Amino acid sequence: MELKELTIKQIHQSLKNKEYSCEDLVKEYIKKIKKEDSKYFCYLSLTEELALEQAKKVDEKISKGEEIGILEGIPLAIKDNILIKDYKCTSGSKILENYVAPYDATVIRRLKQSGAIFLGKTNLDEFAMGSSTENSAFGITKNPKDIERVPGGSSGGSAAAVAANLCCASLGSDTGGSIRQPASFCGVYGFKPTYGSVSRYGLMAFSSSLDQIGPLANSAEDLKIIFETISGIDFLDSSSVNLEEKDEKLNIKGLKIGIPKEYFVEGIDPEVEIVVRTAIKKYEDMGAEIIKVSLPFTKYALPIYYILSTSEASTNLARFDGIRYGVRKEGENLLDTYMNSKGEGFGKEVRRRIMLGTYSLSSGYYDAYYKKALKVRTRIVEDFVKAFDKVDCLMTPVSPFTAFKIGDKVSDVLSMYLSDVYTTSINLAGLPAVSVPCGEIKGLPVGLQIIGKAFEDKKILNIANLY
Repeated sequence: MELKELTIKQIHQSLKNKEYSCEDLVKEYIKKIKKEDSKYFCYLSLTEELALEQAKKVDEKISKGEEIGILEGIPLAIKDNILIKDYKCTSGSKILENYVAPYDATVIRRLKQSGAIFLGKTNLDEFAMGSSTENSAFGITKNPKDIERVPGGSSGGSAAAVAANLCCASLGSDTGGSIRQPASFCGVYGFKPTYGSVSRYGLMAFSSSLDQIGPLANSAEDLKIIFETISGIDFLDSSSVNLEEKDEKLNIKGLKIGIPKEYFVEGIDPEVEIVVRTAIKKYEDMGAEIIKVSLPFTKYALPIYYILSTSEASTNLARFDGIRYGVRKEGENLLDTYMNSKGEGFGKEVRRRIMLGTYSLSSGYYDAYYKKALKVRTRIVEDFVKAFDKVDCLMTPVSPFTAFKIGDKVSDVLSMYLSDVYTTSINLAGLPAVSVPCGEIKGLPVGLQIIGKAFEDKKILNIANLY
């Protein structure tokens, strides 16, 4: 059995045709992971026992002649900040090194109901804070396209696992580009849904108004299959909504595509710009209309993102105090215990962001930073609303450059943060966006970003599928 860029439909058909059993398929993936993952370090842990148990149930159904669903028997990898009951969930941090999840995240519960199979938990930047997966407390994930380079982050393990054919598809989380940017760097498809369309219950919180769970896969069609399974209202997440989007047949003729001028400015690698513009031209050749638009507040998106996300992180991560769960380092008094536990458990980047956020929320600075950032966030949302009055979707690069070498940006924090310059505004506006592999530069993949109106998730996945 050759595990090469298999899609969900291919595996589904093979299982139905009894070309191989689901148990054999899972064993083959586990064997491949054990043999090859030492080169990439995509996985932090395997859920082998659970996977084989799930596979046997699928095989039983097939042997009885029962119909199987589209996701039944499909081997997935799960980012290690999403809870799977009775299995470790570290969020890439020493503070949760031995934490075992007491319940399933809503997306996991829905995938279990659909019959999907979980191979293991993937590596990430600690608490999803990073753009390269170099901030994991357990080691650096390497890009399967070039092991000297980063896979992107924070869902680097999830993207690399798909790119290395160590799973059929995976789940990641996206707070400022953490699905789309690694998808672009690794040459796979990645989707950040509309905020609220997928429940965040059971996702370890980084920035609650920005975090969103989404899939990575080998095709836009696979992204859509997973999205349709995990999306929908969940009463355990008050920000989730009921989707009413119709999956209408897309007519490329007359489709209006907006090109924001602010995304093609000085700072982008000229070769990346050429590859992305060539991809957009293919849509024009198919009959789409290309329209220039402006998003003037884009230039403020990155600083606004880092003020708001770090502020929310400083409150969300306050729960890791060494008292209820996680690392506990005793001190002479309660405050010392808090300080020792956090100092020992949190990595450098997490501590940096907690301090930035605490500063922004502190007395005397709240109005100058956090409150002002919220106002500018509203202007960013308004920019997108005006643009979507004229167009059906927007197309931009995912990243201004291709995957950089491991260690290149570790000491230059601002340069690292610029990796997300084209993705953060989408999270601030709560919009859906997909990364589509659209070419390579010297063997390194480039991603085209397709951005849609809020709750038009299926529409942009259909547009991505046309490429």
